[in-house]
Amino acid sequence: MEERLQKILARAGYGSRRSCEELITAGRVRVNGQAVGLGDKADAAKDIITLDGRQVTQAETLVYVALYKPRGVISTVSDPELRPAVRDLVPVSGTLYPVGRLDFDSEGLVLMTNDGDLANKLTHPRYEHEKEYRVLVAKQPDAEQLNLWRRGVVLEDGFRTGPAGVYVVSKHGKGAWLDVTLKEGHKRQIREMGIQTGLPVVRIVRVRIGVLRLGSLKPKEWRYLTTQEVQALQKPATASTPKPTLRNQKT
Repeated sequence: MEERLQKILARAGYGSRRSCEELITAGRVRVNGQAVGLGDKADAAKDIITLDGRQVTQAETLVYVALYKPRGVISTVSDPELRPAVRDLVPVSGTLYPVGRLDFDSEGLVLMTNDGDLANKLTHPRYEHEKEYRVLVAKQPDAEQLNLWRRGVVLEDGFRTGPAGVYVVSKHGKGAWLDVTLKEGHKRQIREMGIQTGLPVVRIVRVRIGVLRLGSLKPKEWRYLTTQEVQALQKPATASTPKPTLRNQKT
């Protein structure tokens, strides 16, 4: 049965459907030796599908890993600039891709998996899976600044952010730790929200993706997800996502 190539690649463990679309548009995918484009289909049971010249096969065992990405590590499998990448931190054989990327200067929870269907559910905006962060800002926010974050902010590129859950966790010198919950992931969104509202962001730590929590993991540490965690992530966000919890955070 023919299916869109991005769906076949995602199911084979090459990332979310959106990241697989990027592989196709970059010209890295071929079917039976022929160049393909976005929207093309193939039959995984009959056609020879290759990525960078290597044949694509379906993942035999699905793997799910929770990783604490430290600052100074890029959220990709590899990097042309030879910077440390998250894949380097998980010594597990086979194909693993990050779900829920973090900026180079941000840290916290990243899910590594070869389950393309789950990756699509967790990253596509229509599924509205929450991401929760602890954010250190350089100034103590006033009520209007917090309300701007809660209502939505127009960023420099014209993108208007959706409503965010924002709470003050604790004061920290002249600044404060905030609890921020988003249902979207625009590039450098939290830092840009801080710039637009006069709250420079000093540090970002992601503590939750959907129901999956960072917990006691330290920078560079990782663990396999439990069966219960995987099953909970596969459920609709409205049925599985807990409300944010407030905890003191120290640097």
